[in-house]
Amino acid sequence: MSEAEDRLTRLEELSFFQEEQLRELNDALTLQQEQLDRLEQQVADALAVIRLLRDKLADQPENAPPPHFMPERY
Repeated sequence: MSEAEDRLTRLEELSFFQEEQLRELNDALTLQQEQLDRLEQQVADALAVIRLLRDKLADQPENAPPPHFMPERY
């Protein structure tokens, strides 16, 4: 093979391996984005629960006796 053919073959090999690397990186990035999307949803759900609990606690009097406290028995 001539030098030009050798260089062309080498460039084709490099191109092939770079395309393969790009596919692998794209797959990894896609997987990470899916994980981030799931985590964002979980955080949003957790924040909704926290807000709900905070609102329920805000509705309670500050010095309310616990539910099991029964002063009529003592």
